[in-house]
Amino acid sequence: MTDLLWPGDHRAGHTFSDAAYLAAMVRVETAWLSVLVAAGIAPGSARADLTAAVSEADLEAVAVAAEATGNPVIGVLDLLRGRTGGEPARWLHRGLTSQDVIDTALMLCLRDALERVRDELTSQVRTVAALTETYRDSPMLARTLTQPAAPTTLGMKFANWLAGLLDGADTLATLPALPVQAGGAAGTLAAATELTGSPTEALTLSGRLATALGLADRPPWHTSRSVVTRAGDTLVTCCDAWAHIANDVAASSRPEIGELAEGRGGGSSTMPHKNNPVLSILIRRTALVAPSLAATLHVASAHSIDERSDGGWHAEWTALRTLSRYTVSAAGQTTELLAGLVVDAERAAANLATAGGLLEEQRMMAELTGRGARRDYTGVVGPLIDAVLRRAHRLLDAT
Repeated sequence: MTDLLWPGDHRAGHTFSDAAYLAAMVRVETAWLSVLVAAGIAPGSARADLTAAVSEADLEAVAVAAEATGNPVIGVLDLLRGRTGGEPARWLHRGLTSQDVIDTALMLCLRDALERVRDELTSQVRTVAALTETYRDSPMLARTLTQPAAPTTLGMKFANWLAGLLDGADTLATLPALPVQAGGAAGTLAAATELTGSPTEALTLSGRLATALGLADRPPWHTSRSVVTRAGDTLVTCCDAWAHIANDVAASSRPEIGELAEGRGGGSSTMPHKNNPVLSILIRRTALVAPSLAATLHVASAHSIDERSDGGWHAEWTALRTLSRYTVSAAGQTTELLAGLVVDAERAAANLATAGGLLEEQRMMAELTGRGARRDYTGVVGPLIDAVLRRAHRLLDAT
């Protein structure tokens, strides 16, 4: 269900929704049954596709039942056992614990969110690289601390945006592969060892599950939550980059500046002359709340204790889900903002021409060096732009 008080939530669609998470839990249980059958532990008749046994209509019942046990897994298991019966019901969840299912399902949903962000970033890099090349030499006024500072170019401004996007893409690319979780009750694979009769074979079950789900095989990480905090930090890094763009567009779209504007602005309920930079505002909103959600992930990790955390782990779930959905929505909004961006190069040049005192630093440098003033004062804007464009083309060529 789209969030009425978070405009743009519909862009995230099914990604990390309650329905998606319910489906991910069932997918984990289905894959585990197949693993047990493939390993010769459970009979072939235990293999079953459970995905049709639970639907979005069950969300309310599962959510209510979760309060009694502190997580939604047992409610899901009750539904699955009651609706499948036979050998699948008998072997369902054998060797797993609720944390295995919850964490692995989180990774499946997080992977979907990260893939959507990666795709949006690639599109954004392509768009901003084109803007940078188109306007590389178009003069404009650089501003520092909100005030006129020195000459620069629109290309240099866009190159700075591009660098932020590339930093986000680099951070995403260096994120370790998301892992499976299959440690059993205390993270020791004790139940799996009993099922297989061999510690070595027990370890292979985790690898089989990872392969079935397309996740990385990793030893149990019940109370080692760096995989979650690193993912959260990566999402915030992307939101930071998008906010820089949104802030610049919002400020530059003021009529007294008029250098940039959204392709479609938002209206006002009472002032028909308004053309509000709505996308920029919503992107900035996301960036303002994203760090606190990532901080919750770190606080939850810091509260890890024993072999399963009592509260910290539970606090993590909704923070990760919310941060992921918000980031996916902001990613789509930024892509739309950039695709429809209106650039007024003539207005940018005019604002530069009417700004006074900009070349005072140039005059002082000329007096100091004795070489005289240069005709322009944009330093090495060209090479700086080229360096960022090379980074962009490497990323685009790789994709």
